[in-house]
Amino acid sequence: MALTNRDLALALESTDQSVRLKAALMAGTYPTPDFIEILVLCCEKESDFFVRDMLTWALIRNDIPLVIERLIPELHSTIPQARSQALHTLTKIGDPSTYPLVTGKMLFDADDKVAMTAWRAASVLVPDNQVKELIPALLTQLGRGDFEIQFALSRALCVLGDVIVEPLEALTGSTKIEIREHVAFTLRLLQNPFQERKLATEFAEKVKNLKGN
Repeated sequence: MALTNRDLALALESTDQSVRLKAALMAGTYPTPDFIEILVLCCEKESDFFVRDMLTWALIRNDIPLVIERLIPELHSTIPQARSQALHTLTKIGDPSTYPLVTGKMLFDADDKVAMTAWRAASVLVPDNQVKELIPALLTQLGRGDFEIQFALSRALCVLGDVIVEPLEALTGSTKIEIREHVAFTLRLLQNPFQERKLATEFAEKVKNLKGN
């Protein structure tokens, strides 16, 4: 029997994570534009990471222009998770034409999760001829927050490639130690991507000590 809008909505409201996961999987396996609204609304409130990721997968199985159109209001939602998940979905779509939707305001969002997702989206979606304009905006966020946040920024910067080296090296003399350490880590990560785990472990300890935790 075909999955109806009501069936999907009810399943995605279940308190059982496995039921919600299966429902999202079914919605993606048998996509229909009718499901887009339900999937997007569930992205706003779904608490489980794996279910959210499946919701995104189900969305991008649909007609992409319709999905993008529905995501635009979510990017400006007052609900941080709605903004974050919409940015994540745009990243998965991977269409450079959507880059203008990732505004500077999002890169500086007060909500760390939103900002982290925006950094990743921007680094993936930015057209080659706009990379040099994106880098200065990302560099203003160096030293922000805890290890997880700084690691996310470093990864986003590294996606841009060697073009980040010169701007980063210009900040090695920063008066702020957290920025100097973040710069050094990002440069090492760019040069040694296959040692990410080792470098990340060492950097996490440095950030912890700097924060006094």
